[in-house]
Amino acid sequence: MPATQRGHAYRLGPNRWGLRWYDHDGQRRRKSPFPSKSAALAHFRDVIEPELRGEPSAMPDLTLAEFVPLYLDRHAASVRPRTIITLRERLVHATRAFGDVPLTDLERMSGEIATWQARLPERSRYGVVQALRQTLGAAVRWGYLSTNPALMAGRNRQPSPRTVRVFARDELDAIAAELHPAYQPLPLFAAATGLRPEEWQALERRDIDRRARVLNVVRTVSDGEVVELGKTSGARRQVPLSARASAALDAIPPRIDTPLVFPAARGGVLNLDNWRRRSWGPAIEASGVARPARIYDLRSTFASDALAAGVPIFTLARIMGTSVRMIERHYGALLDGAGAGIADQLDALDTERDNAQQENR
Repeated sequence: MPATQRGHAYRLGPNRWGLRWYDHDGQRRRKSPFPSKSAALAHFRDVIEPELRGEPSAMPDLTLAEFVPLYLDRHAASVRPRTIITLRERLVHATRAFGDVPLTDLERMSGEIATWQARLPERSRYGVVQALRQTLGAAVRWGYLSTNPALMAGRNRQPSPRTVRVFARDELDAIAAELHPAYQPLPLFAAATGLRPEEWQALERRDIDRRARVLNVVRTVSDGEVVELGKTSGARRQVPLSARASAALDAIPPRIDTPLVFPAARGGVLNLDNWRRRSWGPAIEASGVARPARIYDLRSTFASDALAAGVPIFTLARIMGTSVRMIERHYGALLDGAGAGIADQLDALDTERDNAQQENR
């Protein structure tokens, strides 16, 4: 193919671009995603075109501080905005220590990275180191590094998970009684569905299918803004609507000025930090419910109830929009108690089959 060909950039979606070109054999090739049209064309100019001319593609010797925004910009095309915010916050620690170091020099500094890792705060160490590993992993994939020095620095041990806090039904009722009437159904609803706070913040009435007894998680709140989840995202899912969840929905005071199920006073998205400080905290104090009593513990209550009811761990992971590994890690102590319930379900199935066989004789 002539070396003067131009790569073609095409749109995949919001902030997502692809690149296509013809290789030496005339076969069409594609690569994606890129965060912008210019980024796609720059990749063709700097990487693909030199290869078509038979030249090695020279990668610029970026420092870590220069590479981090490049990685976040490209990674933003395929993940939720909140993920990028979290990565950026965690990578501050690494750029503060190694920001002015060229990546080629950082590749030989696994020992220095191990020392830095050991001095990080225990509770935040895992996430901070994991962010650096992930970033330098991309540098390896894109040809800036040959090996990942953060991996060579040694094991990144996860901290022990926080103790699971599960609300009893009388605790949920006591908390609800101390909340404003518009939010009294919220504790029971969140505990009956397992939605994350940012998910029930964005929940709209059109997402609820009473006839099918499911609600659809299709959007979330990130930085105070409602964000649509990708159609292929594992976070977009259906959650069963139990009788308890339906009863909570029935108790919500009707409003016609907003589509949100749990809106702020003026109909917009609820500010969770303000609500936690002004409503949830005082309600916990007034109800006498023992602390810790976090809003997120409502999600743990759902997981505990589901496991106690014998819901398979794989099914529970899909309902909650997480992984089996995360369920096992955070709720592993509850899995032992779920065994008897599953055994009862198997016994009931065997009995049903035996009865059916007797009837057919």
